[in-house]
Amino acid sequence: MLVTEFSTEVVAAPERFELFAETTGRSHMRNRLRSNDQDDFRAKMRVLDLGELQVSTMSFSHLEVARTVRLIRQSDPEAYLINYFLRDEGVLSQAGSDMTLGVGDLVILDSSRPYLGDVHAVPGSWSHLTVQFPRGLMPLPEKTVQRLLTVPIDGRHGMGGTLACWLTDLNARAAEFTPADMATLASVTLDLLASAIARCLEAEGALSPETRRSALRAQINTFVEQHLADPAMTPQTIADAHHISLRHLQQLLAEDNTSPAAWIRHRRLERCRLDLANPRLNARPIQAIAERWGFTNPTHFSRLFRATYGIPPRDYRNLPPQAYANRQQPCAE
Repeated sequence: MLVTEFSTEVVAAPERFELFAETTGRSHMRNRLRSNDQDDFRAKMRVLDLGELQVSTMSFSHLEVARTVRLIRQSDPEAYLINYFLRDEGVLSQAGSDMTLGVGDLVILDSSRPYLGDVHAVPGSWSHLTVQFPRGLMPLPEKTVQRLLTVPIDGRHGMGGTLACWLTDLNARAAEFTPADMATLASVTLDLLASAIARCLEAEGALSPETRRSALRAQINTFVEQHLADPAMTPQTIADAHHISLRHLQQLLAEDNTSPAAWIRHRRLERCRLDLANPRLNARPIQAIAERWGFTNPTHFSRLFRATYGIPPRDYRNLPPQAYANRQQPCAE
């Protein structure tokens, strides 16, 4: 199982904070924790396990975190932690510097260095996302990364924004992934992170061509996902948005044995398929679902859907839940 869920609601109020501390100590690393809501600490956590890399999302109202020298001596995974502030704000200290962080900021911490954090969040919603992985997996020299410890990375624009969108999407789609996806998801996450760091330091030259290419492909994926509902999105608009030629775009996607047009079509069909399989959307007309994802011609949509999944959209919607998995098809030219 790639995804695990946790909530302090499973125990009585006085036991909740201790349970949270024990659970996060096992799933992440040991820290000294304290909260203003310690008498009735309400929190939840979702962990997406991608092998050596994990992405965890948390919800809480207030948390103080201290990684002390003593705890480091007792146990150190020698890892980087990338914290993304979804709906929280706080102050973090490491390497002799303090910084104030707010919604949309990303920051890198090193498990081998003491740090302090005091975070306040909106209770009841996902407020904080953390990526943790061994330092050796980072496709950048350690001295390069160390220069950016406790320096805010803007998760609203540029490569930082692309990384933030990717992490948010990972959390939203966590239940869709299989063990076969682990290596790809971890690789793209690391390449995007390396590109965001390099852009902040104006050190893109430290990246390998493979990492730059992977990061560009991830940017393109994010752009396509964000514009699927726009029927005017074409391969040329994608190329223009990323300041590359149409031929370069075609070469990038050819590495995955597809074309820009086929990729757009595939992603739109997949979104339609997921909506048709969603019982909460049974009242929504099929034509409305198709239009929602950029298909303006109902006949064309029905023909494409049947050619891809072997069954008309209306029949697909009426399948029993256990039959849906057998109807998923890869993108084809």
